[in-house]
Amino acid sequence: MIKVDKSASEPDKQAPDAEEQAPAAEAPEDDLAAQVAELNERMLRQAAELDNYKKRTEREKADFFKRANEGLVKDLLPVLDNLERALESAADSPEAGGNLAQGVQMIRDELLKVLERHGLEPMEAMGQPFDPELHEAMMQQENPELDENTVMAEAQKGYLFQGRLLRPAMVVVSKK
Repeated sequence: MIKVDKSASEPDKQAPDAEEQAPAAEAPEDDLAAQVAELNERMLRQAAELDNYKKRTEREKADFFKRANEGLVKDLLPVLDNLERALESAADSPEAGGNLAQGVQMIRDELLKVLERHGLEPMEAMGQPFDPELHEAMMQQENPELDENTVMAEAQKGYLFQGRLLRPAMVVVSKK
């Protein structure tokens, strides 16, 4: 048997293969350009996400440090309340030593200055309209001289810390 080499007898078929490869060579370049553009876009998005993450963590960190002392300040409020009660008691009984009352007043003032330096703000409730977000009503009392729902007595002072309510004021509200 004689074997016939078909590739040698058909030289015309090799030329079309070369022509088919030329357009195929351009197609991978287009694919590469599209992949590069897609990867570039993905990289830009990742960079933007990383930048947003950095900014968000910086804000959260700053907020954490801003509010880090909130627990300590809240724990010191009863001490401040007791100092104020001691001053009220000293004012009610004239036989109490004036120097002692003056010393307690100085301690109270100094403690309040330190707490205010760290963001504590006392709220003034007396004579203000009742606000359930800032005040806690203990009771209502009839008073024809005041408008309805006006704070007429304050049992416990309210405080803000860094602009947020730390403790509502416990108040007595007027009614007609």
